[in-house]
Amino acid sequence: MSTSAHRIESAPRTDWPRSHKTPAKVAGELVYAIGDIHGRYDLLTEMLATIVADAQGRQNGRVPILVTCGDYVDRGPDSARVLTALDWIRRDGRFRLRALKGNHEAAFLSFLTDPRDGGAWLGFGGDATLRSYGVRPPADFQDAAELVRARDDLLEMMPAAHLRVLQELEMMVVLGDYAFVHAGIRPGVALARQKAEDLLWIRGPFLDRTEPFEKRIVHGHSWIEAAPEIYDNRIGLDTGAYETGVLTAARIEDNEVTLFQTGD
Repeated sequence: MSTSAHRIESAPRTDWPRSHKTPAKVAGELVYAIGDIHGRYDLLTEMLATIVADAQGRQNGRVPILVTCGDYVDRGPDSARVLTALDWIRRDGRFRLRALKGNHEAAFLSFLTDPRDGGAWLGFGGDATLRSYGVRPPADFQDAAELVRARDDLLEMMPAAHLRVLQELEMMVVLGDYAFVHAGIRPGVALARQKAEDLLWIRGPFLDRTEPFEKRIVHGHSWIEAAPEIYDNRIGLDTGAYETGVLTAARIEDNEVTLFQTGD
């Protein structure tokens, strides 16, 4: 979810370190993490091609792990196709997919359960998700009857595989010295005791912290410009793909992190 004002698409930033050494390890695994996609199927396919090509020379018998940081839907034009892609990755088997839940997926699932409270979701991008399924959004986001109609139309159009993808999303993935979440974590609270609301929504208390966390955190959710945020205690991969046209990913191995962007 963006913290920015409206932006136009921009070129990838080049004035930040594409690769850096770190004492953090991932237990010998080959890990790729992708930031917030927000319906940009075009950027996702471009990034997946980059990752597949990069992994071919680095696997050494390992099956790469692909962690997606949530917010697959809303705002961009092709949410439905993004969920199809995630389902395909899960079934294909060349990568072990670990797909995180974002606050937008949580809102999407709530709309499917009780659409009468879905006006807020439609207002922050859910209307684009409806359109991606060929569903007409309500003219009035507070009209309960229209919200129910839109939910029912959506269920008619939405493949069962998409619902399964949404229902199986994870809140946190821990790999070695790293923890992957959508938004961040509550400082001072053990990873095992984090609350879902913080994992999905937190900003200031997490983003402002300079001290180490229990693990090095890889996250999405918050962005300022088309460049990742790289700190000793966290790596922020959300670069506002739906507005900037720049999707960011990281390759993480023992003692090294390398970043990629669409348009490189």
